[in-house]
Amino acid sequence: MPEVLLLRAASSILRTVSLTTGQTLSKESLSHGLELSAPKKAKDAGLDYPEEALWTTQADGRVRLRMDPSCPQLPYTVHRMFYEALDKYGDLGALGFKRQDKWEHISYCQYYQIARRAAKGFLKLGLERAHSVAILGFNSPEWFFSAVGTVFAGGIVTGIYTTSSPEACQYIAHDCRANVIVVDTQKQLEKILKIWKNLPHLKAVVIYQEPPPKKMANVYTMEEFMELGQEVPEEVLDAIINAQQPNQCCVLVYTSGTTGNPKGVMLSQDNITWTARYGSQAGDIQPAEVQQEVVVSYLPLSHIAAQIYDLWTGIQWGAQVCFAESDALKGSLVNTLREVEPTSHMGVPRVWEKIMERIQEVAAQSGFIRRKVLLWAMSVTLEQNLSCPSSNLKPFTARLADYLVLAKVRQVLGFAKCQKNFYGAAPMTAETQRFFLGLNIRLYAGYGLSETTGPHFMSSPYNYRLYSSGKVVPGCRVKLVNEDAEGVGEICLWGRTIFMGYLNMEDKTCEAIDSEGWLHTGDTGRLDADGFLYITGRLKELIITAGGENIPPLPIEEAVKMELPIISNAMLIGDQRKFLSMLLTLKCTLDQDTSEPTDNLTEQAVEFCQRVGSRASTVSEIVGQRDEAVYQAIEEGIQRVNTNAVARPYHIQKWAILERDFSISGGELGPTMKLKRLTVLEKYKDIIDSFYQEQKK
Repeated sequence: MPEVLLLRAASSILRTVSLTTGQTLSKESLSHGLELSAPKKAKDAGLDYPEEALWTTQADGRVRLRMDPSCPQLPYTVHRMFYEALDKYGDLGALGFKRQDKWEHISYCQYYQIARRAAKGFLKLGLERAHSVAILGFNSPEWFFSAVGTVFAGGIVTGIYTTSSPEACQYIAHDCRANVIVVDTQKQLEKILKIWKNLPHLKAVVIYQEPPPKKMANVYTMEEFMELGQEVPEEVLDAIINAQQPNQCCVLVYTSGTTGNPKGVMLSQDNITWTARYGSQAGDIQPAEVQQEVVVSYLPLSHIAAQIYDLWTGIQWGAQVCFAESDALKGSLVNTLREVEPTSHMGVPRVWEKIMERIQEVAAQSGFIRRKVLLWAMSVTLEQNLSCPSSNLKPFTARLADYLVLAKVRQVLGFAKCQKNFYGAAPMTAETQRFFLGLNIRLYAGYGLSETTGPHFMSSPYNYRLYSSGKVVPGCRVKLVNEDAEGVGEICLWGRTIFMGYLNMEDKTCEAIDSEGWLHTGDTGRLDADGFLYITGRLKELIITAGGENIPPLPIEEAVKMELPIISNAMLIGDQRKFLSMLLTLKCTLDQDTSEPTDNLTEQAVEFCQRVGSRASTVSEIVGQRDEAVYQAIEEGIQRVNTNAVARPYHIQKWAILERDFSISGGELGPTMKLKRLTVLEKYKDIIDSFYQEQKK
């Protein structure tokens, strides 16, 4: 039977049988599953539950949806979203993956049927309603099948970062009551085997990329798992699907826990389906009827940004999602981008910075003329984009620069067809934004949190302002509370994106959501006259000096990095202190295999050294020998920043260069490259204390 052969092949991502051998699924061949799974629209109308509160902390709880005249769209479930996509996109390629150096594709019809089989497999393994399937693996078709199958089966998808320690895995798997954990490699399996005895709800583990080292009870390969699903009647799954409501939890996203234990952010089916539709529309993502979007999936799916962008938005609009290699962030991403040529792309700021640094290195090693031509083209283009940002009528020189030089650069990067480039999850430096503007690549910012299902503000080709985070997604609301004289206040959000609550954490939920249902983000920002949002920092990061001055660190840190292109990270210090000080790290290359910071300076940093009269090429030369030329240049740069400060309490009086750049493994950065300030304060406590002892720097 072709269907069984196809599913069995696809379940192991077709390591032994190819999808392209003619065993294809048409919409008609799915007739049984599709007829049974036709959603009952009355159930999805979302009007059966007017009495619920706006939040809950129970995995099986329900919430009242934030429906009002500004946001009247009827809610629907994830299954209904997928089912309706089949009508329009069933035969289109949904998932692309590489096997033996050749790209293979799975259609939406095939994707749907495999997800149903996965759902039945989870039911057979004992997945209970409102319990979780935790997924611990790099982005892959199996991640998607497992996630969608979990929701179909009435469970809750819970991603775990692949870099998590066994202890961190245990905390999340225990908190979310995981019945099943899906892992990709033996390395991840070993973590779970170590902690299994402490997980009373865990019934089985499924491994998909590698076989287990030996036969073990309740550990299944993906093929074995898919076979189990055959034993569950289609009618059983359909009854579970048709009982689902849009105001029930289907996804848990654990915050990266820069302070204390991670919090489980509960997202409802309506959170997912509404945001996948309207959040992406605000970013100008196109439905496949107009143009099939092609995206590369490589950022951690345990983070809301990648999950909503790659997984759920893909289904909503029929996008083709192609999976990068697991070493994408160690250098292979550009190869994938060149092969796939995405139409839209998202990266956290550090990803864009790494691309920028790579271009700068290649340019520095090019011949004099080629380098001058690139700098000319970028200068002309940046000037045009800054002076006439919305004009399509570009002068001849700007068009010539793009045609002769910049289009080729974009092609080499894999961005020849890319119309929309997004970033979010952390602040981006002005230097990086201007660099890409010089390549004719606008970086569109989004702003949101795990607690807003990702985007609550979006930029797009039609809503763009340099350095802003865009405008509020239509149907959502924003207000600023406790505004100061400059119009900066805490950003509070309301709408269908707002999460259900923190799992098992009533106190934290009440802190975040006020009595009227507004989410208090803890971020500070201002809105301009046209409604564009500018983030200025976080309330918790606000430095209150011993003299009582309230100083947001971000603008000062940004100013230092702009003034001194050798600086990678700058962290301002001064809470409850008499004056401000700063920790600095230098731009260095990353190890190709581990992505760890090396001792070698980047080309841009070496250039800076040469410009100021130093011959240093490593961090240790500068710090170990206290390179006079570099230290003097940094001191002068910091004095220039001080000159532009609003008042003397904003001056940086002391600083130190650290021997190693910040990293995830070093503990200074979270999984999305956010600075973990409390960790830095603790780790470098001795250096910081030395600033405030009565002695000279």
